[in-house]
Amino acid sequence: MKKSLSSFIKIPSTLWNKKWLGAVLVLGLSSCEQLLKEEPKFIVAENFFNTAAEVEAATNAIYSPLRSTNYAVYETSLECQADYAYGRGSWAPLHEHQGLNDANISRVAGLWNAFYLSIRNANLVIQNAPKGKAISPADINKYVGEAKFLRAFNYFQLVRNWAGVPLRTEENMTQIDLRRSTVEEVYTLIQADLKEAETNLPDKPANVGRPSKWAAKTLLADVYLTLGKYTEARDKADEVIKSGKFSLVPIASKADFQTKVYGPELVSTTEEIFYFKYTRQVDQGNYMLWITNHPSTNLFNFGGAYVVYGQTTEPLYKGWNDADIRKSLWEKVNIGLGANTVISSKFADQKAISQTGAGNDDPVYAYADVLLIYAEAATRVNNAPTAQALEALNQVRRRGYGKTPTAASSVDFVLADYNAATFVDAVIQERAYEFLYLGKRWLDLKRIGKVKEAIKAAKNVNVADKHLLWPIPTSELNFNKAMDPVKDQNPGY
Repeated sequence: MKKSLSSFIKIPSTLWNKKWLGAVLVLGLSSCEQLLKEEPKFIVAENFFNTAAEVEAATNAIYSPLRSTNYAVYETSLECQADYAYGRGSWAPLHEHQGLNDANISRVAGLWNAFYLSIRNANLVIQNAPKGKAISPADINKYVGEAKFLRAFNYFQLVRNWAGVPLRTEENMTQIDLRRSTVEEVYTLIQADLKEAETNLPDKPANVGRPSKWAAKTLLADVYLTLGKYTEARDKADEVIKSGKFSLVPIASKADFQTKVYGPELVSTTEEIFYFKYTRQVDQGNYMLWITNHPSTNLFNFGGAYVVYGQTTEPLYKGWNDADIRKSLWEKVNIGLGANTVISSKFADQKAISQTGAGNDDPVYAYADVLLIYAEAATRVNNAPTAQALEALNQVRRRGYGKTPTAASSVDFVLADYNAATFVDAVIQERAYEFLYLGKRWLDLKRIGKVKEAIKAAKNVNVADKHLLWPIPTSELNFNKAMDPVKDQNPGY
């Protein structure tokens, strides 16, 4: 059994039922007759956030809306929109880029709710932990830093997919009617939260899976890259690189990727920076295996729904060197759509205990993220690739080909062959190879302004501007009277 945050994230029933449920009853969590019979029936926040154990339990609750199945659904929704992927069944409208049908409008509304539920739980910790009577200042800073990291993480997902959103913080969390903040205002909060998290999070967390200050620096580097603050992105990524705390796991085969990098029995690796941790327990496992796998591959002992797939005829697959071991993580499987379909075999667990009981962690941020952020940002700042940027890119490429990441090899990019534009293109391409099925390609294409070009080339579909965002949920517009259902809705919905 893996011993990581996934081992602790499920709050013991005695604590949840008797204390935490009462503390957050105002938040609208469902109760049942059995819970209502337990004593005490209601514990106010002032009586709960007093010890480190209580605050840690509250902090654990920030993860719950994300871990469940929601983050896997989120990544899948993003992947289906990418140039190299398609959605099957109810997911198909995502790759058609003609607007969302009712099923997908409901699906992305569920993601909105999950992000805001996690934000709400973070706000509770931020608001109440400093009031604790039996908790040290160091623990207060640590848990508030973790809550602010996760709040920033949630808002980063929201702002990139919905643009401006209501900013709910510890200061206004009981206020129902909140205007739609601007994109700039959302990013201002994200950056402020991450700077505080960077200061207060530990160098090494007590449990694998909790964020460290290096995770905060990495997320901040990604935010800076998205905002076009390339000097800041370069410098923040460089801090992580120069820490010497992380390195890519060497591999020599497809099986090495499946076991040594993404394996279900791994507790952690040298490249892990911030992962959602999962374990082989019902409803505590990684749902992505059910989403991506096909029963014929025998990679997941509960079959799979294979709702997202690729095609060997697409530009990315055709142009991908067969010697790159990462390409073999796309397996050719006829899922009833012809012989050209490929599905991901990145995540495999033949000992999972349920559809939601696979042990593979979700690599939200790994060392490859840092290296590629640095390579791109440094090149943009310098208006030409640098030797350091080249080395960062080559480390990721070498590992993909089964070479030693830190040793020069025959597959290396050569500095003289590239200018700033072509080198950035090479970095973006490497990101596509490295982060396949992790929900990053669509956001990358939006960030660099190449969605329309890439989707047209791959799928011969014209993407309208209105399809670059998801709709603000009707439930939010009905509930929040400070938002106008017409003026505040994203275009086209």
